[in-house]
Amino acid sequence: MSTLFGSSQLLECYRRGVFPMADSQDDPHIYLLDPDERGIIPLDGLKISRSLAKRLRKNEFTIRFNADFDGTLADCAKPSIGRENTWINAPIARLYSDLHRQGHAHSVEAYLDDERVGGLYGVSIGGAFFGESMFSLRTDASKVALVALVERLNARGFTLLDTQFITDHLRTLGGIEVSRADYQAMLQDAITIQARFD
Repeated sequence: MSTLFGSSQLLECYRRGVFPMADSQDDPHIYLLDPDERGIIPLDGLKISRSLAKRLRKNEFTIRFNADFDGTLADCAKPSIGRENTWINAPIARLYSDLHRQGHAHSVEAYLDDERVGGLYGVSIGGAFFGESMFSLRTDASKVALVALVERLNARGFTLLDTQFITDHLRTLGGIEVSRADYQAMLQDAITIQARFD
C-alpha cells in the first residue's frame, strides 16, 4: 500500500468495513482485510466468568482512558509468550497515533500500583468501536480493560463492538462471528449514531 495512505483514508476504510494489518512487525506494508466472517462482541452479551467477576470485585486495577495511548499501542505491539510475532508495524503505529491526536483512536488502560499492566486500543466512528489489539502483563488485566470498555460503550450509546476476528479467548468473553452482510448492516446503522467515546 502507498505510503501516502493517511488517517483520513483509514477512517474511510473503517466506514466501508475494511481494516488494516501487516504480515509482521518488520513488514513495512499495510494490507486491507474484509473477511467473510466478522468478529463482534454484542454489547449486551459480554460474558464475565466467576473468576473475572471475583477479580472485578477486588478493584485491584485502576482503569484509565487515553492516559497513555502511544504507550498502550507500543505495549500491544510487543511480542509476548504465545504471541511472538505481532502485526503492528511502524506505519500502522504512526496512523493510529495520528487518529488518536484527531480524537478517533482511544485506549483503555489497566494499572497496578501506577504500572500499566494491561489494556487495549481501537477506533471510534459514530456508535461503532473497532477494537484493534490488547495486551496483558498480569492475569485478567486485559479482560478488566475490556469490561471497562463495554461499560463505557453502553453508557455512551454505542451499538457495535467490532473485534475483527474471533479467537478462543474472545469467545469466552461472548465474542461471536457474523456474516459480512450482517456486519455491514450493523456497521452502517452504527456509524450514523451520534456517540462520543470521550
